[in-house]
Amino acid sequence: MSAPVTDATALVARRAALHQHLSGPALLAAGAPLSRNFPANTYPFRASSHFLYFAGRPLAEAALLFHDGRTTLFAHQPDAEDALWHGPRPSLDQLRDDMQLDAVKPLGALDAALAEVGAVATLPTEDARSAAWLSARLGRAVAPHSGAQLDGADARLADAIIALRSCHDEAAVTQLSFAAQVSAKAHIAGMRATRVGGSEHEVTAAMLQVLRAAGLDDAYGPIVTVHGEVLHCHEHNNPLHDGDLLLADVGGETPEGWAADITRVWPVSGRYSATQRAIYEVVLQAEKNCIAAVKPGARYRSIQEIAKRTIVDGLVQLGIFRGELDGLLERGAAAVFFPHGVGHLLGLDVHDMEDLGDRAGYAPGRKRATNFGDAFLRLDRDLQVGMLVTIEPGFYQVPGIIHDPRYVAAVEADFNRDELAKYSDVRGIRIEDDVLVTAAGHRVLTSGVPKEANDIEALMATAD
Repeated sequence: MSAPVTDATALVARRAALHQHLSGPALLAAGAPLSRNFPANTYPFRASSHFLYFAGRPLAEAALLFHDGRTTLFAHQPDAEDALWHGPRPSLDQLRDDMQLDAVKPLGALDAALAEVGAVATLPTEDARSAAWLSARLGRAVAPHSGAQLDGADARLADAIIALRSCHDEAAVTQLSFAAQVSAKAHIAGMRATRVGGSEHEVTAAMLQVLRAAGLDDAYGPIVTVHGEVLHCHEHNNPLHDGDLLLADVGGETPEGWAADITRVWPVSGRYSATQRAIYEVVLQAEKNCIAAVKPGARYRSIQEIAKRTIVDGLVQLGIFRGELDGLLERGAAAVFFPHGVGHLLGLDVHDMEDLGDRAGYAPGRKRATNFGDAFLRLDRDLQVGMLVTIEPGFYQVPGIIHDPRYVAAVEADFNRDELAKYSDVRGIRIEDDVLVTAAGHRVLTSGVPKEANDIEALMATAD
């Protein structure tokens, strides 16, 4: 099984669509490799996603110039040493033909080309070295990660790219579906590799082996942990004990950069305890309710509210909270156990286009909430056909939250801590799927990995 390759005609269509949005020249840089220890020893190179969207290839230190309806690639010419150290590289003419570009020129010709076209719009890059390279080319400061502060032509370029990348074309959906399918298999492998007395390292290795066998890299640092209450725990050094829940948030990335993002939680012993299953079912119901609400025209913030309401209602039913549901929600009960947003855009980045700040995630006129929990919602747009979003509600017993009066004082009178103590074997549960908005409503790309508690237990019972 190998990753699909996007046909150049799809790249041509994307470039043409961008040209229709532009009122002047624009430059998108791929970025430069970063060294570790000494210059020739570099970290694996990952091109800028904005560059990849129109180029389809991770060409280090290359750049695309959009001007007068033509797209020109500036790239390094292969030299005689390439065949020895890296293997044969395509010529500039081969790149032009394979990528169906209007022209491909040596990277050294870029400065003269920029001087001819005048003021050029660009987007911030991911690191200081690449930002300095762009600044030198354009004769003005280009700071890394400055998307929220863009103005003028740079802001117009960002808005044009946001409009194009927010709704995925058929070629992108093919890439995203492949990433999702392989990542689902990785989670199944992780469930089957889990055993009492094993380690997080062993489960992580089993999951990454599936990704690598299909030619996928990691879309983000894999989270495989018995400490699910730590939202982004990237260490994998804990042993697996009977009674632990293992949270795995792992997704692959295709060679062209398209990502998957899946979270599942399973019992190390193969069977959920009664208390674990009770909380798991609350989170699962929240996820199902949220997915059911995904459709064209739905406001993503309303899906956040569905998650909060379902979780707090479930905790009332379990006796962890007392009182009237709306009042609990108004006083911030949801954030005590669900202190993050319900999801985000997904595409060429696992948090798609977040290098552009809330300009990408929030529709014009909408701003982040300031209250704890909702302030971490990454997306507030009306959903459109072709958007891909994650849906990932959770429940976490974070000591720094549940014992801090800043977060619990408003609900303390209705907070039954004695009842909560019965659920001490639940540190953290998150259930996450990748959901594509379709004309008919939605399609779950990650449905290949089970999430019903009975199905997970049945799968683990068949493990060697």
